[in-house]
Amino acid sequence: MVNGKQLTSRDSAAWFTRRQEISLLKVSYFGTKDVMTMDSVVTDQRDLKAAGILLSIISSSGCCLPIYHLSRHRGQLGLPHDLKLSTFIRRYPNIFIESYILDSGGSCVPCFSLSPEALKLHEEEVNILQQNQLEFRDRLCKLLMLTRDRILPLQTIDQLKWDLGLPYDYHHSFVPNHPERFSFVHLPDDRVGLKLLYWDDMLAVSELQKNASVQQKEEDIRTGSLAFPIRFTRGFGLKRKCMEWLKEWQKLPYTSPYSDASQLDPRTDISEKRIVGVFHELLHLTVHKQTERKNVSNLRKGLALPQKFTKVFERHPGIFYISRKSNTQTVVLREAYNGKELMQKHPLVMIREQLSFMLKKGLLDRSRGLYKKNAVADLVEDVRKEVCSDGKSNQCKSGDGSDSSMFSEYDSDGHLSSM
Repeated sequence: MVNGKQLTSRDSAAWFTRRQEISLLKVSYFGTKDVMTMDSVVTDQRDLKAAGILLSIISSSGCCLPIYHLSRHRGQLGLPHDLKLSTFIRRYPNIFIESYILDSGGSCVPCFSLSPEALKLHEEEVNILQQNQLEFRDRLCKLLMLTRDRILPLQTIDQLKWDLGLPYDYHHSFVPNHPERFSFVHLPDDRVGLKLLYWDDMLAVSELQKNASVQQKEEDIRTGSLAFPIRFTRGFGLKRKCMEWLKEWQKLPYTSPYSDASQLDPRTDISEKRIVGVFHELLHLTVHKQTERKNVSNLRKGLALPQKFTKVFERHPGIFYISRKSNTQTVVLREAYNGKELMQKHPLVMIREQLSFMLKKGLLDRSRGLYKKNAVADLVEDVRKEVCSDGKSNQCKSGDGSDSSMFSEYDSDGHLSSM
């Protein structure tokens, strides 16, 4: 069935041909300037996310953490595999302060703490999270309300916590504060999941429905055929038949992403509009109105969606933009941006923009030589002097301080938990 009508074999073939034509829509249809603008929206997100997570980890410890401790969290940072964690951290000496301790074997271990400026910024972030705790609670509730069983594995939520604005340790510091809404459960595959305990009808209203009175025509509101905001930029070339299909598709009934859609035939355009609606709502739940495509793919089972459901991103480039920067694919909600600027910025986004500015400044100042190149040697020499003054000179390596062999093994991002 398509649009509620039974398909003949001939109609079915024509329908799939039309789907294939729509699938041919590529980013190349957009002007070069538009592509560069949308790519710039996500260019700095990788380093920003990694630095933000490291800030949370170090601040929660209340002290200086050795590199091998930070390396245990590397999988959550999203950094390239060939980039050492210590190398990344040392790019930003205005945020991460490096020092050294001696391990039980007498080797110098790099440790990192936060600069006063970074600590102050993190405190501001914590205050924003506390002031808006109910809002972030509702974001998490709505995410679980999108799922079929109102349950998601913590592993899946972990991949979205940065995008949703949740605290790094949300399962310890955030979820227990709302026992009337959430509960930890054991899943059949032995993983731990988060279950929604209370369905709030007030929250079961999508962003598209909220803005209907402003964005939609009265007739469409009356018939329930809500249309998605679409932004085609100058230079966009869409075949006439595809444009006609898009206009027809926009007039189809809109199914709320919070309603039961099990009765919809997955082969229909109505079903596809519902899938688009799910991801339109999901991206609105994120503070930056974007997320990596792999995070969406991991939601397929929880959202009870068909295989290859993420193809809707390519078929609807006026709604979604896919950036392939930073060796990953990031889905961006077009309507949320005016050029490369978010049209509505959450206070948490403003804090992250300040952190992004600090990252750029630290990297630039370091490249200008404003930070001593021999700072590492000086720190190692201080450790040597302190140890030697305690009568433990047999543990100190001789040399001019530029010898990095004392702590070279700790520069690796390998598993050093046994040390």
